[in-house]
Amino acid sequence: MSRFFICLLPALIAGGCSLSAGVESGSPQGSLKVVTWNVQALFDGSQTGTEYSEYLNEAGWAEEKFSARVNAISRAIDRIVEGVPDILALEEIENPQCLEAIARGELSKYGYGWTYFSKNKGASLGLGVLSRIPFVDTRVHGIVWDQETAPRPVLELWLQPEDTPLVLFVCHWKSKLGGEDNTENLRRASARLILRRIREIHSKHPDMPTVIMGDLNENYDEFYRRGKRILSALLPDDPDAAGFIDTVPVGSEYAAGNREDFLILSEAKPPAVGYFDTSLPAFYSPWGQELRNGSYYYKNDWETIDHFLLSEQFFDQAGWDFSSCRVLDQEPFINLKGIPDTYNPHTGQGLSDHLPLMLILTNY
Repeated sequence: MSRFFICLLPALIAGGCSLSAGVESGSPQGSLKVVTWNVQALFDGSQTGTEYSEYLNEAGWAEEKFSARVNAISRAIDRIVEGVPDILALEEIENPQCLEAIARGELSKYGYGWTYFSKNKGASLGLGVLSRIPFVDTRVHGIVWDQETAPRPVLELWLQPEDTPLVLFVCHWKSKLGGEDNTENLRRASARLILRRIREIHSKHPDMPTVIMGDLNENYDEFYRRGKRILSALLPDDPDAAGFIDTVPVGSEYAAGNREDFLILSEAKPPAVGYFDTSLPAFYSPWGQELRNGSYYYKNDWETIDHFLLSEQFFDQAGWDFSSCRVLDQEPFINLKGIPDTYNPHTGQGLSDHLPLMLILTNY
């Protein structure tokens, strides 16, 4: 029998929220732009012992290289065609100082006055958020499954731009390093955490829109990529996936009554469950709809592991509603081959092995 629990552990999680001095918050004026981007290991120039080997001082990594990289990341964000995001979630950030360096550098004119960062104690990298809008509330969720801790927490951020609230779950789920099947339990544990929190939120605020975002290390069609043989943390709302759930033996951890460690992805607007138990929520995924190709290029193939997953409340023309979503497959995020311009710490060239995603919401 599996042993799973969700925890808020101050000793495990290092988080923080700060207001940068001397800047003013942004005013979305009827629209809200949100970006998620795995920036591929943004380490500062100091050495604390948790850095990757290529980012050690003896390997040539230094404050100058860190500053140059921050400038390159900032210039790339400044060149986004739709304009800079109001909320920028960054995965693979070493510490709060990295966030502050971005907020107070070339992007300071946009007023990223609020930052939030968290990572597991002793971990190399965590998650950070830059915002032009104040946080109303923040939570950090640690995850332990069968005595194994997920490498990164889940951030829960409450905001109220234009007096219209919404909740963001910023994630960087467990990678497939160690085997895609062997690591699936921790990704499902992350999904279970989020589902539990969304149920708790909607029990008190039934109209609250919620976004699940970040690098989930799962493709939107993961179930099919793996031959319909494994219960993945992301499942399509179709007969094959629903039928697979029904074949799970009675008494297993995925038997009836304990089926809330996966997210159901819907192509409908608003998202709705058509084949699963209707008590389970569905989330709209722009992949296969607005989003094509992928955001991560691995072994000569595109993957769709970066996500925005939206609850049904974003499609009711009341409050914040879904407007558009796209992969930022433009220069300088891509190279001449049209794939992510991966960063090389030895040469100092490139940006990241992931492309950012941008979500635009409209306030009705």
